[in-house]
Amino acid sequence: MKEPNMPFHPTLPQSVQRLFLAAALSLALPLFGADAVRSPLAKTMDFELQILEHDLVPLAEAMPAAQYDFAPTHGEFKGVRTFGEQVKHVAGGTYRSSATILGEKPPVDLGEGYSGPANLKTKEDIVQFLKGAFAYAHRAMAMLTEANSGEEVDAGWGKQSRLFMADLIIWHSYDHYGQMVVYARMNGIIPPASRPAK
Repeated sequence: MKEPNMPFHPTLPQSVQRLFLAAALSLALPLFGADAVRSPLAKTMDFELQILEHDLVPLAEAMPAAQYDFAPTHGEFKGVRTFGEQVKHVAGGTYRSSATILGEKPPVDLGEGYSGPANLKTKEDIVQFLKGAFAYAHRAMAMLTEANSGEEVDAGWGKQSRLFMADLIIWHSYDHYGQMVVYARMNGIIPPASRPAK
């Protein structure tokens, strides 16, 4: 019996053409369907995370490497974190909260306390640590649903909902972003998010 007229490629048998088409669709569907499987809550929280990432990562990249050890000295700034320590602290907190949402151990060493790994010294290493934290946080936000967002998880300092831990990533990071903005401006750096659009 003759197949319906579906000439994809005139020189290949139709069975091979169908195989190629099926393979192409199976590779393409995740790209188009990924957003469809995420809940409205996951989309909202991930969008907030994207905004934060858009502000914070370029700021970390804009600060010169020589100023990563900068901390203000005029006024009441005794014992505050340096710029680099602020970045590590934000990244470490993001990793911790994301791991709590996902119900797993953080995929990287976070060091002692809340200051990030002591072995991360260079700007390049610290920025990579931050970018890794955001990539991991996107994974955490993607698993949120209206059903699981209220479930309590162990935050290490008490039980909290997954939604609280997701929200914590945003507001905690913006708290430190504000401090980093001040540090940058004190060094003559205009934060990229505050620069006029070209």
